[in-house]
Amino acid sequence: MKQQILFDLDDTLIYCNKYFHLIQDQFADLMTTWFAYAGLTREAVLEKHAEIDIAGVQLVGFQSEHFPQSFVDTYRHYSNLFGRPRSEEEERHLWQLGLSVYEQEIEAYPHMNETLDNLAQSGHRLHLYTGGDPVIQRRKIEQMNLERYFEDRIYIRMHKNTDALKEILRDGRFDVDRTWMIGNSVRTDVLPALACGLNAIYLKQELEWVYNVLPIDASPQGAFLTLSALPQVPPAIAGYLSGNG
Repeated sequence: MKQQILFDLDDTLIYCNKYFHLIQDQFADLMTTWFAYAGLTREAVLEKHAEIDIAGVQLVGFQSEHFPQSFVDTYRHYSNLFGRPRSEEEERHLWQLGLSVYEQEIEAYPHMNETLDNLAQSGHRLHLYTGGDPVIQRRKIEQMNLERYFEDRIYIRMHKNTDALKEILRDGRFDVDRTWMIGNSVRTDVLPALACGLNAIYLKQELEWVYNVLPIDASPQGAFLTLSALPQVPPAIAGYLSGNG
């Protein structure tokens, strides 16, 4: 009955999206000020930025330079569209603004430690599988002292997709019938897990990145649960196991 449990990091164990939204709001404020003469709206800025942001992630993965570059690229788009001369100083400012998202204080979701303690004390083996720049993700892991739960079972990938998950499962010789993936992203957590035949928990968050939102069109081979808070995870797994034991 002991399970292998893979946890996502950002917006599953620790807050992430709210900081990106905060910086995006500051970016929109700057853009609507600089392009006020053209009647540029916040909605248009954020929509165009989301388009450029997602296209970049699909191309280069979760490189840390991608986010500030998406600000610069959006700025250049509107500069060309409205014929406003581009400024190196403004581009440098946008670049630094984008990078500042990685300097925000790391904050755990409520009851993170209690949830991980509960699962570990129940005998389950915990793993951490996260997408992003290895240096930045390692810093978050160290600040939250998460090695005490995951030890050497930490996997960081620039591209977090089905192929990456298959590689982890193959190299670690996971028993898919006893393996769970828990995360907030339909794109990078839920759909790859279902494609690999894992049990999956969709930890749905209110404030979600549009990149992560996709229809769930895969058929689960095992458990597929939708929860809204970390403390719900241990009883949900225990309940599923007791009903299938």
